[in-house]
Amino acid sequence: STLFPYTTLFRSASLFIILDQILKIWVKTHMALGEHIAVLGNWFYLYFIENEGMAFGLSFGQNIGKLLLTVGRILIVGFLIYYLIRLIKKDKTDWIGASVLSLIITGAVGNIIDSLFYGLMFSESTPLAVATLFPEGGGYAPMLFGKVVDMFYFPLFVIPEWFPLWGGDYFFPAIFNLADSCVTVGIVLALIFYKRIFPENLELKTKD
Repeated sequence: STLFPYTTLFRSASLFIILDQILKIWVKTHMALGEHIAVLGNWFYLYFIENEGMAFGLSFGQNIGKLLLTVGRILIVGFLIYYLIRLIKKDKTDWIGASVLSLIITGAVGNIIDSLFYGLMFSESTPLAVATLFPEGGGYAPMLFGKVVDMFYFPLFVIPEWFPLWGGDYFFPAIFNLADSCVTVGIVLALIFYKRIFPENLELKTKD
């Protein structure tokens, strides 16, 4: 049976989640909504926005839509964790496949934390006010309704005006966070290493 570095996977996942949360908390408590800080000239900014939980600043709506999105993501992550455990126990993948799935799970967990707890932990961020951590009057939203913090912005260059559909826009205009990066890189790698992650003869049901 292949020996998997369980400890290494867990430590790596934990490190990414901790870094993601440290950066989000710093941004939330030091920047007003919409504020931006130039990190590398006009190429890289910390640009504080919030969204309802979708990657790259996309919104899924409010109230029931937000609730369904958060609960759905929790269920998906739960299944992915179970699936990864089954792959390892059945010796149906290697360290590459396990690492790719771990990367996707890590990124999803990072954003789920925001949705679960940020509404309870912070006061509302506005263009005129920086949020307070654990405010006396309580947070801005109940559990499951917190907004995800995004901050990475790379307006690398402007697409030529003559280019169809996107002419005149910045190349990759999305604003995202470290958790989004983990999910995106993980999905791309999952497509590349598809057979290591989705073996044809894996039995998911537990047989005792």
